[in-house]
Amino acid sequence: MKTMLLKPIGVIRSEITKREEAPLFYTEGAPNAFLDFLPSYMEGLHRLQVGYEIIIITWFHQAQRDVLKVHPRGDRSNPLTGVFLTRSPDRPNPLGLHRTTVLEIHPDRLYIGPIEAIDGTPVIDIKPVVDSNDH
Repeated sequence: MKTMLLKPIGVIRSEITKREEAPLFYTEGAPNAFLDFLPSYMEGLHRLQVGYEIIIITWFHQAQRDVLKVHPRGDRSNPLTGVFLTRSPDRPNPLGLHRTTVLEIHPDRLYIGPIEAIDGTPVIDIKPVVDSNDH
């Protein structure tokens, strides 16, 4: 198989600075944050509006990439489970999916929230949240 190359389009700027400070899910007390864009990708936000729900795809830059089984939510009372059946950040390709809302749009950044990403987390892509009947 070929190796793939991903280029970040931006970076998360958050008050969360350590992995252990991050909530496990955005609904569990995650703060709002900024998504700073690289200037060459700003045109990709054309027609984005405040209030839109988006999915931000990140690269968990502090993840362990050799983990294949975890105790879900870090709770040892949960049975070991394959990482592909969990939301663990530790996995061979540590991509994060973050459902969030656009709160403000600035010339080179978005204010979004809530989001459980750590400060400095690279952003790989953004997708719109779509209803199941959208095509």
